[in-house]
Amino acid sequence: MLAFGRRFAEMARIGDVIALEGGLGAGKTTLARGILEGLGLKGEAPSPSFAIVQPYDVPEVKLPVAHVDLYRLDRVDEAEELGLDYYLMDSLLIVEWPERMGPDAWPDALRLRIDIEPDGARRLTARVPDAWTDRWSQI
Repeated sequence: MLAFGRRFAEMARIGDVIALEGGLGAGKTTLARGILEGLGLKGEAPSPSFAIVQPYDVPEVKLPVAHVDLYRLDRVDEAEELGLDYYLMDSLLIVEWPERMGPDAWPDALRLRIDIEPDGARRLTARVPDAWTDRWSQI
């Protein structure tokens, strides 16, 4: 997941939403950490489980990033209060547990689902929107 995230970071742009889905322990935060490392983060990237939104700014990373973990939210209106769409004006948005925003949130997001196979391997399933089609083929 880390290595994939580092490669994947080269394709990310300001205004993108990368939605990470999967159960507890599937590797969502690890993938997000790989993306952040690929964008130049040298220090630790803590899980935003308690902070909910963990921002990273230039020069710490190549482009501004908001790493979001919606696991602790119970209702869509709680997520709406965070104003996450404002980050899209000048940041990349990486969202863990995006389903907490409801089924209509971020229709143009790249959605990556991570599942754990019986042997412990990770299976990644991607729903690739039009904005990512060319970039996805380069990963």
